[in-house]
Amino acid sequence: MNHALTQLQPYPFEKLRALLGTVKPAADKRAIALSIGEPKHASPAFVAQAMADNLDKLAVYPSTIGLPALRQAIGQWCERRFGVPAGWLDADRHILPVNGTREALFAFTQAVVNRADDGLVVSPNPFYQIYEGAALLAGATPHYLPCLESNGFNPDFDAVPAHVWKRCQILFLCSPGNPTGALVPMDTLKKLIALADEHDFVIAADECYSELYFDEDAPPPGLLSACAELGRSDFKRCVVFHSLSKRSNLPGLRSGFVAGDASIIKPFLLYRTYHGCAMPVQTQLASVAAWQDETHVRENRDLYRAKYDAVLEILQPVMDVQRPDGSFYLWAKVPGCDADFTRDLFEAEHVTVVPGSYLSRQVDGVNPGAGRVRMALVAPLAECIEAAERIRAFLQSR
Repeated sequence: MNHALTQLQPYPFEKLRALLGTVKPAADKRAIALSIGEPKHASPAFVAQAMADNLDKLAVYPSTIGLPALRQAIGQWCERRFGVPAGWLDADRHILPVNGTREALFAFTQAVVNRADDGLVVSPNPFYQIYEGAALLAGATPHYLPCLESNGFNPDFDAVPAHVWKRCQILFLCSPGNPTGALVPMDTLKKLIALADEHDFVIAADECYSELYFDEDAPPPGLLSACAELGRSDFKRCVVFHSLSKRSNLPGLRSGFVAGDASIIKPFLLYRTYHGCAMPVQTQLASVAAWQDETHVRENRDLYRAKYDAVLEILQPVMDVQRPDGSFYLWAKVPGCDADFTRDLFEAEHVTVVPGSYLSRQVDGVNPGAGRVRMALVAPLAECIEAAERIRAFLQSR
C-alpha cells in the first residue's frame, strides 16, 4: 500500500460521527442537520429533462476532453460572469470538463506536483480537506495559512515568508471560503498572481461557491476576473475550478470544469485520459443547459438570502455570528470548546453542526477553527428557522 495513506487524517464527518456516536438526542425533537454542505433546494427541472432526453447516449463512450458544445457553453459563461474578453478562453485549449470539483482538485494536485522537489502545497486554514489529502498523496507537504477574524478570515499573504513561496508548487484559494464565506479581494488576487510569477507556482482557485452571494449588482470577482483586468490573456499559472453543485443545486450530477493556463490544462488532460474520468455524454448535455441559464441561479440566491435574514435575526442577539461575504455557511463563535458545544447541542436540541477545529489544523499551537462551529444553511427555510430557535434556546439555558 502507498505509505502516504497513513498520513491522512480522519475526515471531519468521521470525527463528527465518533463525537456523537454514543449521544442520545432528545427523543421529542426531530433531527435537523446543519452539518453537511449538501444543497437541498430543488434541482432545475429543465436540466433533468435534458438528461432524460439524452439517455440514448448511454451507449456512447464519452471523450475525456468533453463535447465542444459543453466547453463552448462554459467559455461563454466565464465571459459573461467574470468579464473575460471574447476569444481569450479557447474551448479547445483552456477548458476541461470534470466530474465535480472534489475529484478535479485531487487529480489536479497529482498532475501538477513534482515529486522530485521539496514542494509545498499552500492552503488556507481552515480548509477543504481535499487540499491536504491531495498534497500528501502527491508527495508534497501541506502548508497552512491561518484565516483569522483579525484579517477578515482571509490569510495574511503579506506575512508569508519568501522561503515558503519559493517551495510552493500550488497555492489553493477558496473564495468565497469554506467554512468562513470570506471573499479574496481583487487587489489580493492580482498580488498573488505577481507572486506566482516571481516564485513560479500555480494558483488553483476553488470557486465552487462563487455564485452564492448577496448583492445582485456586485458579483464577487474570481481569478479569471483578475486575469482579465491585468490583460493576462494566457492565464499563465492561473487555474479555476467551478461546479454546478452549489450554483444549480445539482450535487448528484457531478459536473464542473477546470479552466485557465493552456500549458497546464494540456498535461492535465493527458493525466485524465489515463485517470479514466470522462463525463458521460448525457451529463454533459444536461450541463450545457445549466450553464446557459441564470434565472434558476438568481432564484437560488433569493432562497439563501431569506434563510440568512431569518436565521441571523434569531441568532445574533445570543451569539457572535456575522453574515459572510458569500457561500451558504455561518462561521459562528461558541462558548467554550467547539466539540463540547457540538455534542451538547446535539444531545439537548437534536441539531447537528460541525466543530470548527475539525475543519482546521493546529499550527504553532493555534487552531483557527477552535471555538467556532460551521452551520450549513442548506435545509428548507422552516427547518433553518427551527434550528436557529433551538440553538438560541440552548444558549439561553446555559
